[in-house]
Amino acid sequence: MIVAGVVAFAVALVATPVAMHVARRTGIVDRPGPLKPQAAPVPYLGGAAVLVAVAAAVGAAVALGMFPRRSGLLLAFVAATALGTADDRLPLPPWLRLVGQLAIGGGIAAVVHPRLAGPAAPAAVVLATVVLVNGVNLIDGLDGLAAGTVGVAAVGFAILLAGPGRALGVVVALAVAGFLPYNRPPARVYLGDGGSYLLGTSLAAMLALAWSPGTARATSAAALCVVVVPALEVALAVVRRLRSRAPLSAGDRRHPYDLLVARGWPAGRASAGYVVAEASTVAVAVVAAHATAAVATVAVVVVAAVLVVVAVRLGALGPPAATPG
Repeated sequence: MIVAGVVAFAVALVATPVAMHVARRTGIVDRPGPLKPQAAPVPYLGGAAVLVAVAAAVGAAVALGMFPRRSGLLLAFVAATALGTADDRLPLPPWLRLVGQLAIGGGIAAVVHPRLAGPAAPAAVVLATVVLVNGVNLIDGLDGLAAGTVGVAAVGFAILLAGPGRALGVVVALAVAGFLPYNRPPARVYLGDGGSYLLGTSLAAMLALAWSPGTARATSAAALCVVVVPALEVALAVVRRLRSRAPLSAGDRRHPYDLLVARGWPAGRASAGYVVAEASTVAVAVVAAHATAAVATVAVVVVAAVLVVVAVRLGALGPPAATPG
């Protein structure tokens, strides 16, 4: 496991500058705009570097026997990165992105089988994939925010889980750690949709592993705490846009991190606030996993409620001032 993590970190550290160069040469860059905080174009394809790091580490993990029958998850990671990168380049229509996300969720469900009976199991995995892919994509709005948040979440899964779930958590956390030196404020490279889709898919895979039959029920319930931050970002955005009758695919600047910046927080501090919030939810999950499933479920509800109250008080359900994108 340590070997796989070291491979992930080292490869991400080396592959990210290469991805930055390729992005500039091919024009896959994020240009300034109404919803963009940067003043100059920033290369995408950071997600491609993270994918290469994860793939190299997963290969090492498979060779070491840490991913028995789980290496098929790598196909879902590749598909997620490809879908997001295509959206960075074109972009893709919302319906096509959704179809792709459903297919990726189906791929994870084909590899990991939760303890739920009948069609509820694959449906839960597919739903989790769509929510988390879009959740990570929504929080990818400030330098270091999405990568930092997912990195902490991956550490949480590494603590909660055993076997393949723990190995994947270590790999993702250290791949993100190798990418973050280039993505910290001021960012020299972005994850892009390719990277946010990849990280969202990795969270969905780890959550599905937390739901597998060999995992204690309290741990399965507590694992929801680990993903509550990106999941709530989706819920808030949907409610906000429905209330204002804006398209669900429209962009806006009323995410909690935007509202913190509008209140005078430096962007780096707002990103750090999300990372601290994620670390807090991970701490709750770790404690709740040692209780009963009922107590863990209550902990998830309480954590979600607290975060919703904070977000609403910031104004996250106000008019979205939607701009297509």
